[in-house]
Amino acid sequence: MEGETPAPSLAFRSAHQGFRGSIKASPQDFVVTEIDVHGQLVNGPSAPEEPVRVRDDLRDVPHKDTSRGTLLSEETASGDGTADGEALNQECLDLSVILSSSLITTLDRFASGVQASSEAHDMQMSLGTFPDKHQRAAVHSALRHTYPFLMTVTNHEEILVREDPDFRELSQLVAVEEAEDFFRFKDAKVPGSTFNFLPDDIKEHRTSVHHFVSRRFGKLVETKSFVTQGRTAITVRLRERGRHGRKRTAGERDKQDVYTGFTLRKENLETLEAISYMAAVLGVLPSDFSYAGIKDKRAVTHQSMVVKKISPERLLAKAQVFEAKGIQLSKLHRVSEPLRLGRLAGNRFGLVVRDLKPHECSAGDLDSLVKEAVENVKTRGFVNYYGPQRFGSSQKVQADRVGLALLQEDTNTALRLFLSPEEGDDLENKAKQHFHETGNAKASLALMPVYKARERLMLRALHRYGGGAAGSTRAWLSLPHGIRVFYLHAYCSRVWNQAADFRLQALGPRAVQGDLVSSASCREEAAAQTSQVHVVTAAEEHDSVFSLDQVVLPMPGNSVKYPENALGPWYRDRLGRDGLRSCRFRIPSLKLNVPGCYRPLVSYPRDVSYSLHSDQDTQDTGVAASPCRTNLELSFSLNASCYATVCLREIMKCDP
Repeated sequence: MEGETPAPSLAFRSAHQGFRGSIKASPQDFVVTEIDVHGQLVNGPSAPEEPVRVRDDLRDVPHKDTSRGTLLSEETASGDGTADGEALNQECLDLSVILSSSLITTLDRFASGVQASSEAHDMQMSLGTFPDKHQRAAVHSALRHTYPFLMTVTNHEEILVREDPDFRELSQLVAVEEAEDFFRFKDAKVPGSTFNFLPDDIKEHRTSVHHFVSRRFGKLVETKSFVTQGRTAITVRLRERGRHGRKRTAGERDKQDVYTGFTLRKENLETLEAISYMAAVLGVLPSDFSYAGIKDKRAVTHQSMVVKKISPERLLAKAQVFEAKGIQLSKLHRVSEPLRLGRLAGNRFGLVVRDLKPHECSAGDLDSLVKEAVENVKTRGFVNYYGPQRFGSSQKVQADRVGLALLQEDTNTALRLFLSPEEGDDLENKAKQHFHETGNAKASLALMPVYKARERLMLRALHRYGGGAAGSTRAWLSLPHGIRVFYLHAYCSRVWNQAADFRLQALGPRAVQGDLVSSASCREEAAAQTSQVHVVTAAEEHDSVFSLDQVVLPMPGNSVKYPENALGPWYRDRLGRDGLRSCRFRIPSLKLNVPGCYRPLVSYPRDVSYSLHSDQDTQDTGVAASPCRTNLELSFSLNASCYATVCLREIMKCDP
């Protein structure tokens, strides 16, 4: 891509020799525990709380039974379902977290048979029994979204699937793709939303569509014709619910806004993946969960979380279901409000680095190498780079390149980068490759696995609205806001990393005139607010009033100021090379805004402890197969948004 700049070399703070080793050999080798705003570990002891007891009628049946529908999928994609009557969030409708992969395969064959048969009204399939009504609601919502031409019926606790005769009737009046989109719109029940059929110049035909929609769904929606660019089309609008807009009383708010706080322990799961699974089981939206920060996937992590509309009793009743997915809950209690992002003091890390070896050019034993490295980083800290997790796990296209294309308002290039195939011959890559070769969104959508919810949302929007800038914009808007803005943040993070390298190389290891500094040491705060930022004067540089600990660098955005030394022009030139010199960091068409922030240049680990241990590799016979290996157990705390892998890189003097 034009203007793309290679990744920086990433500087070190200390000159010790370091060592080699491997991390994350298993999730248990990387344990992350959130530190709350009071400085306490979220899984630590706390004041005794009234125990939460579960009524017998709320207890779950065993999680998995071959005679029942199952919520446990063999896939690891994110997605969830919603309860009856909820406005559906399209990122939450992934069948792979609700049904097993074998059941999905059978269901897909059934759906194909329904589409191909002229006698489909006689066909029926059972998905098994689902004793919990919230599980049933999740299945109903996700299945209707994935297969709009099917309907689901509950017979006691069994869910049956058959052809929807309403869909067949509408598909005889409009295109099948239009009928699918209309049924998804109808089932979503998003307040204030509308749906537009394609322009239709035949009045009699429009009348037939009006009559069908009014006859079948008149209590839910209303229709009317409108003229645009000389052509007439039908728009469908959801009717407002009774008492819509009436201000709730305090008593009504207290009754509805139930919040339950808890500590989430997860293993080998992304935070958002765990939330998607819990939302599907509970029958709520992922947006009903709030948290202070995202935690690593390949790790064992503990973090605070709050869920809305779920009581502690009901949450505890699902414990057995959650544990089958590697999710454990503790310290359940009622709270008065959701959590806010960033409301944490930091994280505590417990790491194991296995099979330590000196670098080839290193001298000395491992004990002395480790001691020197750890003590140096405790004293001098490390450059506070964003870690590789910030830029995604893609082999070919990093998230910052997608973010750059979005900031350039080239939504089509951003989309093609987002849908770039990786190495491999799996179904996802076949679908992406087909899209890149043909541009056929409909055929690519048919190839895309059902659990790839984000990619399917993109392709579905492209199929409906076409290619080009308008279609690409619609495709991006089909993704949740948090996913869209992630790519912009990834680009800004890459620029910050490069700015940190330039700052250290050009201006040295002390605060100089024109630097931005925060009044708080980075040993105490993870980031600074604009009101706390000060520009170092010549006199303050001469008197060494500020230290490098207090220097902050801006993340690009529309509400930050830039350093008033050589680093200021560097930012302007760097953004200029990417065509962003006059960028406002706002993209109204995508409803995105990046205000920017300030990040400390240097960070320090706290409460550091370490020890070395040896183990012995053996064959099944018990005979030693190799020399003893040395492993390092290392624990430390970091401020919020600081990366343990970056700290470990400084200690080891290599990428761990």
